[in-house]
Amino acid sequence: MSKGTLRAYLDFAPREESFRDVALAGLTRHRKAIPCRFLYDARGSELFEAICNLPEYYVTRAEIALLAERAGEIAARIGPRARLIEFGSGASTKVRLLLAALDRPASYVPIDISGGMLHPAASAVAADFPALAVIAVCADYMEPLRLPALVRLTTDRRVGFFPGSTIGNLTPEEAVVFLRGCRELLGPGGAMIVGADLKKDAGVLHAAYNDAAGVTARFTLNLLARMNRELGADFNLKRFAHEAFYNPDAGRIEIYIRSLMDQLVTIAGRRIGFTAGERVHVEYSYKFSVDEFRRLALRAGFKPVDCWTDAENRFSVHYLVA
Repeated sequence: MSKGTLRAYLDFAPREESFRDVALAGLTRHRKAIPCRFLYDARGSELFEAICNLPEYYVTRAEIALLAERAGEIAARIGPRARLIEFGSGASTKVRLLLAALDRPASYVPIDISGGMLHPAASAVAADFPALAVIAVCADYMEPLRLPALVRLTTDRRVGFFPGSTIGNLTPEEAVVFLRGCRELLGPGGAMIVGADLKKDAGVLHAAYNDAAGVTARFTLNLLARMNRELGADFNLKRFAHEAFYNPDAGRIEIYIRSLMDQLVTIAGRRIGFTAGERVHVEYSYKFSVDEFRRLALRAGFKPVDCWTDAENRFSVHYLVA
């Protein structure tokens, strides 16, 4: 295959999970909840891109600026001829900052569950870095993952990349399990680069998840609109509200959809009751101190080596070795 094209596209995508089954199971529990991954249909993804550009939402800007400033130092830590493996690669935007700084990287392996996003994003990286072997893997990176022989059989050092503070969407216990899986996959001598949002003033955190333009509210309530579109539900979005707040005891932002009144809603042919004030949990976003994240990494079998933070101490990028 010629340079500038994908070296390989490997499809290990799991059977598509039924939105209907997950939604009905989550909304008939005593404490209603729907996993945050279902926020990201086509419309939800568009709204999240808009959130990333909001003045209140510092997370994306802080991380990109930090990676741009420190890419050379991070690349020096990684060393030459590394195989860079990105978990949940999405549009492969931030990784370009590292790829441009690395010394003769052996390959780039983006892993993402969405083939519709993975293939064009990986192809674009291959076109822009023609000397780089790009091996795209369509898979759920949260599940136990065995890299195929094309990726595994190499003497090159494997380095994982997990940006975006996605680690904060996992509970601490889930984060430890995930990082342990990464450590096993990366093998002896492997390393991990992880983005983690930092604890800060509660007002700054509140504004980031409750923007003045209401984009985040539309993003959250789009989950109800998605059920209307895909499951024949009859949610009246004006009868529900986005609710997000910082829980200082747990160290996390909690995001819910709150019912504004007693009401019955039909979802996939089933009638489900909501009481006034009842919440549907949709997401956590854990915030860390640098020491808290280091302790979490140690529990997962990684040794913290370096940590970079932005000038305003809003965001951190950690370099961990297995």
